[in-house]
Amino acid sequence: MRELPVEIDRRHARPGTLQLRHGPIEAFERQRPDMVFLLGTDASRSMTERAVEVSRRAGARTLVVDAADEPLVAEHPEIPSEHALQGFDGVRAFSASPAASRALLEDALGFAPRGDGLWNVRGADRGGLYAYDPPPAERGLGGAGTVHHVAWSSTMDDHAAWRERVAAAGLRPTPVIDRFWFRSIYFREPSGVLFEIATLGPGFGVDEDPEHLGEALILPPAFEHLRSQVEPILTPLPDPRPWARAG
Repeated sequence: MRELPVEIDRRHARPGTLQLRHGPIEAFERQRPDMVFLLGTDASRSMTERAVEVSRRAGARTLVVDAADEPLVAEHPEIPSEHALQGFDGVRAFSASPAASRALLEDALGFAPRGDGLWNVRGADRGGLYAYDPPPAERGLGGAGTVHHVAWSSTMDDHAAWRERVAAAGLRPTPVIDRFWFRSIYFREPSGVLFEIATLGPGFGVDEDPEHLGEALILPPAFEHLRSQVEPILTPLPDPRPWARAG
């Protein structure tokens, strides 16, 4: 276990914890002194509980942990696969009264309590942690590094039922918003954090060949009439296909 010295502006939200494979720790220590690394296992306590304890004590913006779930990582030509972060392992938010959110999180959303202001959240394939920290004295500020909302995934079949459960808990979720590639609902939980529940489908393959994603500008139907205005002002992106072929 390694605790690195960090200095943060506590007025800004913390982005959460990240999963990282073994191996490139020394490289990350040189490049990211604002991270705390927590590796290995502990027979007496779960990784989740240790992760929150260490990051709270160190005041770290980001905690890097080992995690057993299948990685969610995109290939990039400038980042060796053994050095790539593997995905988000959890989210931490500020709350003066986390108990106000307990009924919604546990009864309506099925979060499993794991400690003081800490819950474990698991679906069929993946899981993570959700935790509250005491808020700083200063009023929060939006800006670079802050998090707008926390998004949770749902199957297409279960999406409407999640909205009904949130509404039955006394909250006011938005109507289902059709984003064409997926559908979303939004609501603020009692501690003030904006939640989104988004479907895993229908996916980008609904209007584009998955083998050719990113080769052309694709707009959802509601914005297609703006193509002549949007396309000329976009910054061209490099073509990733030569890198993919070289790999």
